[in-house]
Amino acid sequence: MINSPNQKIRLDYNNMMQEFVGSYGFTADDFAALEEKVIAATAAMKMKRKQGLMDWRDLPHNQAAVVDEILAYAAENADKFEAFVLLGIGGSALGPMAVQQAINHQFYNELPREKRGGYPKFYVVDNVDPERLACLFDIIEVDKCLFNVVSKSGSTSETMSQFMIIKQMLEDKLGVGNVHNHIVCTTDKDKGNLIKIAQDEGYKTFIIPSGVGGRFSQLTPVGLLSAAFTGIDIRGLLAGAAYMDELCAADDIAENPAHMYGLLNYIAMQRGMPMSVMMPYADSLKYISDWYAQLWAESLGKKHDNDGNVVNVGPTPIRALGATDQHSQVQLYVEGPYDKIVVLIGVDEYRKTVTIPKTYGDISSLGFLGGATHNELIIVEQLSTEHALRSSGRPNMTITLPSVNEFTVGQLLYMFKVATAFAGELMNINAFDQPGVEEGKNATYAMFGRPGYEDKKDELDSRPEKKSSYIIG
Repeated sequence: MINSPNQKIRLDYNNMMQEFVGSYGFTADDFAALEEKVIAATAAMKMKRKQGLMDWRDLPHNQAAVVDEILAYAAENADKFEAFVLLGIGGSALGPMAVQQAINHQFYNELPREKRGGYPKFYVVDNVDPERLACLFDIIEVDKCLFNVVSKSGSTSETMSQFMIIKQMLEDKLGVGNVHNHIVCTTDKDKGNLIKIAQDEGYKTFIIPSGVGGRFSQLTPVGLLSAAFTGIDIRGLLAGAAYMDELCAADDIAENPAHMYGLLNYIAMQRGMPMSVMMPYADSLKYISDWYAQLWAESLGKKHDNDGNVVNVGPTPIRALGATDQHSQVQLYVEGPYDKIVVLIGVDEYRKTVTIPKTYGDISSLGFLGGATHNELIIVEQLSTEHALRSSGRPNMTITLPSVNEFTVGQLLYMFKVATAFAGELMNINAFDQPGVEEGKNATYAMFGRPGYEDKKDELDSRPEKKSSYIIG
């Protein structure tokens, strides 16, 4: 496990400041004007944690027994299956995907089993597009897979429908009553449908702590189980998160990376820059942006504040990838409207080195690359994007990982969670509910005739009829 101080991630916000980017940048006076709000938000964070309203903050410290159970289960079962298939949506899928992409080989599933350390392939089914599921069945044999059903409520339509389909396929192949070894459930301890089904039908279960919401659940069995089944050091992830928790205990915001990140984004929103672009310069971190997008949008996009006022606030997260999106999005960020900040994520040391051959030396526009490495090129590309943004007066900041490993990824995930909660305090909104999501879920239940949703069905049936004059084709 890598956990030395040399693996501490860094937050560089020089280019958020007016002295570097001009009039759209921030000043010390901006920070001073918010000092009382920052102090109040810091106190609220401590109080809510003490009151058990932020149970996700204790996850790096209180899961030793759960980790031992997960590791023992993985050690006993990993070599029995060709694939580990996670059925989940939202935070139940995005977190596991982000960690898998970050830590393991970029083409993990394409490696022969021995090069995967003997671990099974890993698939995530996070949608109900019928083609997606049907295509999965073209490349797996269900009786050679372990299916992890992840749903805290046990009523998530997408996940539970997938489960119902796969359970039937397993029963058709293995016989009724012979499928329990192929299904493991991650759910609530005693609430909802899934825990009852698991108990009745004899499925192994892992518990999601009751006070931990989906988008904050990566460091529970929601994310740790799949990570263990693909050889990822889950103790290292938690150690990184625990280290970041220590850093986030600082009252001085200049020493607290998560609080500073939340404050910078809050000021940006107040200044008419509600769009937050996350642009990692590493393919391994690509899905960190996807996970972050849910965390940021679902937590901070709210109609009401904590006092019941209609405020309709929230940042808009935008996913990008360096250097790929230098050729598709950066034009907008450098010369478009001043409504965005850009968060670059860099890596000091990549895990592989690729050298560019010294060919075409007689072509000046190519020869200069000969003898350099892709490692050097992607870092220079990142610095070039930073320069283009700074010289155009576009606020941006950089988060740097010394290297991509379990310890640094654990830090990064935990920092963003704390930053989200802190931004919510500054905005005076509840960062832990999602009423807008619930409205869509309820409409789905109603349209499918779920008992108890008759009033919602009546509401849907009374919606205005669409006009054909507004439809082309």
